[in-house]
Amino acid sequence: MSVRELVVLGTASQVPTRHRNHNGYLLRWDGEGLLFDPGEGTQRQMLRAGVAAHDLHRICVTHFHGDHSLGLAGVIQRVNLDRVPHEVTAHYPRSGQRFFDRLRYATAYRETVALTEAPVDTDGVLAATASYTLEARRLSHPVESFGYRLVEPDGRRILPERLAAHGIKGPDVGRIQREGALGAVRLDDVSEVRRGQRFAFVMDTRLCEGVDALAEGCDLLVIESTFLDEDHRLASDHGHLTAGQAARVARDAGVRHLVLTHFSQRYSDPDEFERQARAAGFDGELTVAHDLLRVPVPKRS
Repeated sequence: MSVRELVVLGTASQVPTRHRNHNGYLLRWDGEGLLFDPGEGTQRQMLRAGVAAHDLHRICVTHFHGDHSLGLAGVIQRVNLDRVPHEVTAHYPRSGQRFFDRLRYATAYRETVALTEAPVDTDGVLAATASYTLEARRLSHPVESFGYRLVEPDGRRILPERLAAHGIKGPDVGRIQREGALGAVRLDDVSEVRRGQRFAFVMDTRLCEGVDALAEGCDLLVIESTFLDEDHRLASDHGHLTAGQAARVARDAGVRHLVLTHFSQRYSDPDEFERQARAAGFDGELTVAHDLLRVPVPKRS
């Protein structure tokens, strides 16, 4: 059975705290693992969360600030130490190639794994598999930053009442699904479009077109809310979002499950992020993330 869930490894911004590690998020998607923004300490958090190096297929870095990338060195070396048997692909802003190179070769180790570098320099599709399409969108931050969006291809949902109306049953059900028609009855006549699931990962950014495009129609949106609303000027100055801004983005985009994360150490009450998000009008499922949390991708409606 396929598993689609987010494993939260760390939720702090800029510096870790006693209760929050630097960033790190693993998306499990049908047997693949996509690791987003591995900050310092990610390797240890993986151990605590039961995530193995063999679970990693892609590493996606939004930008090269330390809390989003310093864990790359350890993760890459662990992938090689454990001799992961499949290719691992790394996506990151091309403008940060020198930082990626330094982290990849920070110390001496034996390379045993095919690590493919796939830098990002513009909006668009990064990869397409049978299970998903991975896209990137430019964000607004003091250094170049990209958010990521994963979209499952649309499928079809068979409608039993329509099958019965056309007298289709038994092996003929499978046949019409495979062939697209059974006599004069088309697959469209007995089914409807089942929209593919959507996931987006939005880190350090001000409000911008890229944020809205990434969030649109998401089943699960992971988005930074570094500041509370009373500090909105500080958020804008440093290229970040507030809890209310993130929630309004999710509200307007029709997000089903909103995950707030990347919290400034200046705040001691995480419940205030939820209160401000609700006050902004988001009425879907809402999670204020904490380390080692597991969040399932919502089931199809």
